[in-house]
Amino acid sequence: MTCHLVALCFDAHDPLRLSRFWAGVLGWETTDDPQDGITLLPSDDTGFRLRFVPSREQKTGQNQMHFDLTSTSLEDQQQTVARALELGARHIDIGQRPDEDHVVLADPEGNEFCVIGPDNQFLADCGFIGALACDGSQEAGYFWSKALGWPLVWDQDQETAIRSPHGGPKITWGGPPLMPKTGKERLHFDLAPPADGDRQAEVDRLISLGATRVDIGQGEVDWVVMADPDGHEFCVRTPR
Repeated sequence: MTCHLVALCFDAHDPLRLSRFWAGVLGWETTDDPQDGITLLPSDDTGFRLRFVPSREQKTGQNQMHFDLTSTSLEDQQQTVARALELGARHIDIGQRPDEDHVVLADPEGNEFCVIGPDNQFLADCGFIGALACDGSQEAGYFWSKALGWPLVWDQDQETAIRSPHGGPKITWGGPPLMPKTGKERLHFDLAPPADGDRQAEVDRLISLGATRVDIGQGEVDWVVMADPDGHEFCVRTPR
């Protein structure tokens, strides 16, 4: 049994505003789920939701994961950048070279993302969200491949990538050197066992693969907080 990647969660100072930004960029619909808060439902084969949860914590340092959005032409890339800027994004400099063909932006709360040029072959068969690019080790890539049951589609020079057998974005890990961890991640995965699954059995399986249970001050909650081999937090929820 493997768990499902249910959602990518954003810690947000203003969840409604941030969800509206990403709904506008991606063209996804918003739903206000009493249990899950403000959530965007994918309109393509992405396969997981975006969830926006309230947080008062300040962003410290660069996020450990970000979206790589694809484009079909230079005009399409420019249109995506223009749309994002109109919705509240801004250009940022994270050390990218002038000759690189991607545009680096930040959403209204400073979460980084890239709009990739049309000639990128690695993401050529992916959708608009081409990849969720993570700062992480080869060990983390192996862990998530086994945790989700997604095959490795890249494993070279300590860089790894996995992709759902059903398509959708790739999840990539860039290998060393890793960025220093500066606090709780602002983006994290929400996992859940299948509807007929057992959460505790899934937690035990993830621990056997290299995860650990962690306390981030969550208190009494209806989910289990864990960390992958690189220390990046994720949650395992009750199946429903």
